[in-house]
Amino acid sequence: MGLSCGIVGLPNVGKSTIFNALSNAGAQVANYPFCTIDPNVGIVPVPDPRLKHISDIIQPDKMTPNTLEVLDIAGLVKGASQGEGLGNKFLSHIRQVDAILHVVRCFEDPDVAHVAGSVDPLRDIEIIHTELALADLETLNKRIDKSEKLAKTGGKGIKEELEVLKAVQEALNQGKRVRNLKLTETQKGILKDLCLLTMKSVLYIANITEDELHKDSAHVLSVKEHARLEGAEVVKICGKVEAELMALSEEEREEFLKELGILEPGLHQLIRAAYHLLNLRTFFTAGKQEVRAWTILAGMKAPQAAGVIHSDFEKGFIRAETYHYDDLMKYKTEAEIKARGLLRLEGKEYEVKDGDIFYFRFNV
Repeated sequence: MGLSCGIVGLPNVGKSTIFNALSNAGAQVANYPFCTIDPNVGIVPVPDPRLKHISDIIQPDKMTPNTLEVLDIAGLVKGASQGEGLGNKFLSHIRQVDAILHVVRCFEDPDVAHVAGSVDPLRDIEIIHTELALADLETLNKRIDKSEKLAKTGGKGIKEELEVLKAVQEALNQGKRVRNLKLTETQKGILKDLCLLTMKSVLYIANITEDELHKDSAHVLSVKEHARLEGAEVVKICGKVEAELMALSEEEREEFLKELGILEPGLHQLIRAAYHLLNLRTFFTAGKQEVRAWTILAGMKAPQAAGVIHSDFEKGFIRAETYHYDDLMKYKTEAEIKARGLLRLEGKEYEVKDGDIFYFRFNV
């Protein structure tokens, strides 16, 4: 879908360790600030057990998961909006992404320096928010100046635009996030091209120690409460454990997970949470050559979903033959699904559901 998440946070909170485990893209990890200057980009497969379950029944030659693009963005510091650290360069990288994965350090380790001298998740969250808000205010101030000049010439829609811009400016000055404001679709449209940083959806990643995998420390609890008040989610990750897991074979990984007493790597939870943060959903195509997962935005209609596979499918869309993953799991064969009348023919107005399995009919 061309959508991406950016991993952000203060230096030395574990961003690049988590990114490396996600993508094995080889981002540099070091115990000093600014070791990541340009955003590293990873294409991460989305863990979805349904893909294997479908493949076990269809027995295809290959199976292909859907993917998520993740950027590892260098650590922000206090004063970044005024150019401190690598400041504006980092902020411009954040503008490129569609959602933010905010890594918050919740672990104590005397061997890993903290840029602020101590571990305090809420202070760290506020530092990042303040820098993003200050950058947004600068963007808004410039647009307001421009719009006020245009208003003097009676430009169409300028009065409404100014009202929205000034209301958002006031909200930011009060410490609010733009994403938490109750904006209409028209108001969101006015703000869209500004790429405001605090308008982006956020998922908090609490980076913990191995000892905290099965319990929440005071630091984690404080992050969860902050996220609850903001309407955001939190995923707990032990970056050190995830890095160790990625270095193991599949068999060794399963054994290590058993020893840890967990069912799957924390990264799987993180990827799925990030996927839904972007409002993405999955449909499948299933045949003897390939079983494949495809990514769409929630609410897409059948022709648009077909267009994800190939633009010609959307242009020449006739109808879609579809049944649901749950039906396949229950009845085990496509023949049985057909016999029970569960194979449906859907037209152009059909809204795709997560887990639909499609065969598209189209004109060349």
